[in-house]
Amino acid sequence: MTIQVLFVCLGNICRSPTADGVFQHQVAAAGLQQHIKVDSGGTAGWHQGRPSDSRTIATARKRGYDLSPLRARQVVAEDFASFDYILAMDGENLRNLQIMQPRDYAGHLGLFLAFSQQRVFTEVPDPYHGDDRDFELVLDLAEDAAAGLLNFIRSKHNL
Repeated sequence: MTIQVLFVCLGNICRSPTADGVFQHQVAAAGLQQHIKVDSGGTAGWHQGRPSDSRTIATARKRGYDLSPLRARQVVAEDFASFDYILAMDGENLRNLQIMQPRDYAGHLGLFLAFSQQRVFTEVPDPYHGDDRDFELVLDLAEDAAAGLLNFIRSKHNL
């Protein structure tokens, strides 16, 4: 059994690639890369094919995450046939995904931070127009929620 997880933000250059890289790292550390596949996308296609924002890459690198191989892509309706978990970084992107969601989608569509232990944030704030602290916050939230998501998936799917 392979569980497929898709992280989604607006442009797929800051928040969702951070979640993607952090979760991939945690999955690999748990030795579950054969059971859990990870990807990210954006509800908008402005940056398709481009690498993540340089500030995102630099912030992640400081904590040992390599986001340089990731390239932005736009979420498509067919993703609902492939992914068991589609997790939005905020309510606006969740609403956009709900509009795309086929009636027969049996997977989990929700907010990424629903798996977080912290209770201050319910959405991952967009750091694009911010400073280094904003990118650090995104990484903090991603590390926390990714750990919660991994525990949830391990428990639910007996991994």
